[in-house]
Amino acid sequence: MSTLALAAPPVRCTRQRPRWLSLGLRALLPAVIVLAWWAGTASGAISPRVIAGPGAVWSALVELAGSGQLLDFALASFGRAAAGVAIGVGVGLVLGLLSGLSALGEELVDSTMQIVRAVPFLALVPLFIAWFGIDELYKVLLIAVATTAPMYAYTYLGVRNVDRKMVEAARGFGLTGTRLVAEVIVPAALPGILMALRVCLSISITALIAAEQVGTQQGVGYLVTLAQEYNRTDYMVLCVVLYALLGLVFDALVRLAERYALPWRKQVAIR
Repeated sequence: MSTLALAAPPVRCTRQRPRWLSLGLRALLPAVIVLAWWAGTASGAISPRVIAGPGAVWSALVELAGSGQLLDFALASFGRAAAGVAIGVGVGLVLGLLSGLSALGEELVDSTMQIVRAVPFLALVPLFIAWFGIDELYKVLLIAVATTAPMYAYTYLGVRNVDRKMVEAARGFGLTGTRLVAEVIVPAALPGILMALRVCLSISITALIAAEQVGTQQGVGYLVTLAQEYNRTDYMVLCVVLYALLGLVFDALVRLAERYALPWRKQVAIR
């Protein structure tokens, strides 16, 4: 009687692209956009009154960098965004854990947070100015409110989606209370929490733009106001570039956190 030999399953290739090729692919589309922008302005198809060319924007960058204003404005905006995000993410994370872990916490918190999530934070600008004035407190709190609701929602869903069997198994090994939350539930919900952080950082840029339009003498928003007053399209485009670079910095920080906190994720992606 013949026996059937079992064949080894094929091994999926996990070889990654070279680093230089991955970076080149990431920069390809932005490079194409910049080339189209340069060609349109250089040929005269796009008027400088509509959008300044890359050369004019570069000249504005050199001018501001030479005077020292560019670094001061960038650091001021980054500081406001970082402070607001830290407060909003912290509050949203605590409330999301409280609501996700406890039925009582959900009853106390969830309905209020759904109201906060439904109200556009831009609608709060006049109220915040009336309550807190136009100083730094108003700007930081506006960013904090804008980022609290997304952090809460993703954290709540991440905690609720933790496998119940894994929690029961951890309890069987004697993990309870804060140890269970810190060592089992939070790590299992970490992908959702990091996604929430990425969303919050993106929203913080929008909130920063709104906050810096009022009562600001330092920051990228102040540069936007000056550009509007003097009709400097080169400064306007430069401000867009600075906000984009700020977003890239935030995204790089989240990617770095994901690399160290979730090292297994790159092994489960189908590419």
